[in-house]
Amino acid sequence: MEKMSLLYPGEKPPVYRELPALTAHDLSLDLLAETLSDEKTETAVIYHYLTHLCEDEAVARYRNEIFEDILQFPEIREKMQEVLQKIDFLRQFGSFQKITDASGVWDLVHRMGEMEEYILSVEAIYETLSKTPIRSEGLSHLRDYTKSLYEESGFSALKKDITELKKDTSQIKSVTLGVNLNDRFEPNSVGIVSVNSKYYTKSSVISHFNDFLSGSDKQSFTYDPSRSEQFDASAQAPDFLPGIPLTSLAMLGREDRGNDVIRSMDRAMAHMIGKIVRKLKSVISRHVNVSTGVITGMIPEFMYYIRFAEYIEKMKEAGFSFCTPKTYPSEERMLQTEGLYNLKLANEIRLHPGDRTAKDVIGNTLDFSKEHRIYILTGANRGGKTTFTQAVGLAFVLAQGGISVPAQSFSYSPVDNIFTHYPADENETMDLGRLGEETKRFRELYQSATKKSLLLLNESFSTTSYEEGYYIARDVVRALKYLGVRTIYNTHMHKLANEIDVLNREETAEDMAASLVSRSREGNRSYRIILAPPEGLSYAKDIAVKYGVTFEQLREKK
Repeated sequence: MEKMSLLYPGEKPPVYRELPALTAHDLSLDLLAETLSDEKTETAVIYHYLTHLCEDEAVARYRNEIFEDILQFPEIREKMQEVLQKIDFLRQFGSFQKITDASGVWDLVHRMGEMEEYILSVEAIYETLSKTPIRSEGLSHLRDYTKSLYEESGFSALKKDITELKKDTSQIKSVTLGVNLNDRFEPNSVGIVSVNSKYYTKSSVISHFNDFLSGSDKQSFTYDPSRSEQFDASAQAPDFLPGIPLTSLAMLGREDRGNDVIRSMDRAMAHMIGKIVRKLKSVISRHVNVSTGVITGMIPEFMYYIRFAEYIEKMKEAGFSFCTPKTYPSEERMLQTEGLYNLKLANEIRLHPGDRTAKDVIGNTLDFSKEHRIYILTGANRGGKTTFTQAVGLAFVLAQGGISVPAQSFSYSPVDNIFTHYPADENETMDLGRLGEETKRFRELYQSATKKSLLLLNESFSTTSYEEGYYIARDVVRALKYLGVRTIYNTHMHKLANEIDVLNREETAEDMAASLVSRSREGNRSYRIILAPPEGLSYAKDIAVKYGVTFEQLREKK
């Protein structure tokens, strides 16, 4: 297997569309990523995943199932973090992947510990996922992959061999060499006779004669590489073996002699554990490089899910509810949600509650369908219109990212992209003016959007006079109906919302517009968004009554 991901099924990545930078900013996705992690590397990964949307409902469903498993079973989070960090460390700093055919046996023996750690890590992944009643396709696939990796790579047998090899190598005390002679009894080659678990004491051939000798006449054939005089160029064979010079050893310098001994020991080890060495090299070349790449490639993906799971647990402890989104084909362009609230606002309350709690956050209902494809949202200033508009965009990002949604229920068709149109900063409108910049930006936005997109307009075209803004906004709504794109247009233009019936009648498009209102009574904001005609003058009257500026109230005060 060349690739396996926890972000999409199969080996081939899906098509992603990156959110516009303005959309990511307007939805505060950078702040959300920073809330989840203090590590800049992790924050960057989370932000990247959030800002790359895939409209394939199978991808969203695949992610949702994985996240539910990770959220439901904390033991998976704990164990996977531990194991994956270990494997990643071996991948980055270990040496077992760097073994080549030229590597000596001692190199392989030295790296046996790393190989054993890797095998134990693969075991731990399989055991963790096996003993947990996971339901997701992605984690089940990972469980089966580690099982097949362990069995097909011979890891079980290899682990036993490594244990035996480590035990055997720790018992090596000496090596017996054999010397081949030519016709003149000169040595012309040296070979390994045996590898011994005991220290050398005396030769077996002349042991009795060697025992007979005493004092300075006694000959010793032990080798100490730190003493060069033992292989001096003038050294000759002992008197009891006349005519057998050790010329091949005498010609070696100190360093060469040390290297020669090491090479001899390498050959000795190869002789003793040749089959194990060949098996190890085969496993490494065929499996380890690939499998470590597959597993470590999922580290940032696991981190993404784990950080969100940790965060949502904290939010739930603070009293906020979340739901698993239900995904429908993108062609349906639908949304049905109840109890939807703004995650950013909820997080602020969690961190800085004051006299506010989760009960003070108002959840709202929204339905995108053919009859309600475009919403004109009106209501009081600071009545929650912008907060609600942002909440809808955040919910789609989370749902398509595989994360639980801040709502009681959330059924939706994935969008191919999200576009926001918020008032421009004055510093960015020097050349065209604010209205010119807004209209130019909307034209570019409209050209990029499709009927599968989501548009969030916040007080668009409000930087000019009411009549001029209304004239532009009316044509914009007609164009949005023609496109059939899911839209929330948050505006103070009550006249635009009042003419929805007229707009719906004059257009031939099937997709209809509807009016949403941020409800208030007697000037008190409820932050409740409902499907209703605009309040318009009735709200202004409520405000006037609340602050005592009606004609009757002012006259009474005089």
